Amino acid sequence: MNHRLRFLLSWFLAFPLLIRAQSPEVKAIKAGRLFDSERGILLTNQVILISGNTITAVGQNLAIPRGATVIDLSQYTVLPGLIEAHSHLLMEHPGDEDNTLTVTKAVAIEGDALRALRGAARAKSYLDAGFTTVRDLGNSGRFADVALKRAIEEGSMPGPRLYVSGPGLASEGGQVPGLTPGQTQLIVGDYRIIRGVEDARLAVREHVYYGVDLIKIYSNSSPNKTYLSVAEMQAIVEEAHLYQLKVTAHATTDLAIRRALQAGVDGIEHGYVVSDSTLRRMHRQNVILVPTDMDFQLAQRQVDKLRMSLSGEQIRNLAKPYHDRLLRARQAGIILAAGSDMYMGLGLARGPAAKRVLFAYAEAGVPLNEVLQAATRNGALLLAEPRLGRLQTGAWADLIAVQGNPLESLSALERVVFVMKAGTVVKSAVSR
Repeated sequence: MNHRLRFLLSWFLAFPLLIRAQSPEVKAIKAGRLFDSERGILLTNQVILISGNTITAVGQNLAIPRGATVIDLSQYTVLPGLIEAHSHLLMEHPGDEDNTLTVTKAVAIEGDALRALRGAARAKSYLDAGFTTVRDLGNSGRFADVALKRAIEEGSMPGPRLYVSGPGLASEGGQVPGLTPGQTQLIVGDYRIIRGVEDARLAVREHVYYGVDLIKIYSNSSPNKTYLSVAEMQAIVEEAHLYQLKVTAHATTDLAIRRALQAGVDGIEHGYVVSDSTLRRMHRQNVILVPTDMDFQLAQRQVDKLRMSLSGEQIRNLAKPYHDRLLRARQAGIILAAGSDMYMGLGLARGPAAKRVLFAYAEAGVPLNEVLQAATRNGALLLAEPRLGRLQTGAWADLIAVQGNPLESLSALERVVFVMKAGTVVKSAVSR
């Protein structure tokens, strides 16, 4: 045996011992205010102890271990990392063109590789804005979202934790109107068209194989008029649950929501038009609602982009039905998880633009502590991941710090000065 081989063999045999000998780095964070997402209250003068990527203790007057790295956030409010429950990282709509043109250009001209690279920049924007977790729901090519997730996980690029769905399961034509016969292959990258119950089961197996985290379906394919059948949706839910995957449904009308509930879905996206009786059924079935609403600021930008002549009062009047359904859902006891569905090019980076959905909830009259819970604890419930969305022992060390008190004004969320993901500081503009 030559000297090089002996050296490599001895190093290989010693490597497990070297790994065991390394202790995870310990950090201690001093929080002036800390948002308790379980109770929806602020606690003062808290210490958060972190070992590696996990929170080991939270409380007042905790002893800081010798040798720990101390991070002083005593002048700020510390919150769990925000969770975006409805994004489209690999899609950008200019805001003033036909959706069919946007989708077909993305698939046929932009392509999966370029979309994933652009999606990486948007993911970084989310992280900088304080979103440490993003749930991405399709319009992402043929599983290019899975590729982006893997690249972030392996450290090839910075970004939030991603939970991805792959192409949404839809009826003929998906959400793309106006295609001529024989041209539906143009949207195959963004939609998995379902043709029958057995095909529905096959589609789930395809998605499982390619590595998705959840299944998205289109109960109705607005703006198209078609629906998945209840039997197809039931088959999807049954097959997905076999693999321990949640199923969420794009459903914009009361009928679409009721059919999705009949099929047994776990979540409803949008829910723009919904009756009280359907809301009560959602509550009975423990189905979470992701209301993808637009606040006044973004609505004004959209109006300006489309060169529409609407006054501020007219814009606010257009929002009233959405505000009403949001408050009725809250009154019905439904869990609301914050999701923006923000994919429009309206002059804001994706992360800050997505955050405007929280302002929309506040404009509707949702109390600010519940708005923050929608973007933290409730997002974790939607993902069925108890290590997210809370600052407690055993949770992942995903947290942010903001200037100001977000329970007094949500504008504090626009002043993110510190972001930590999995115990690693990814952004710090903390004053010394």
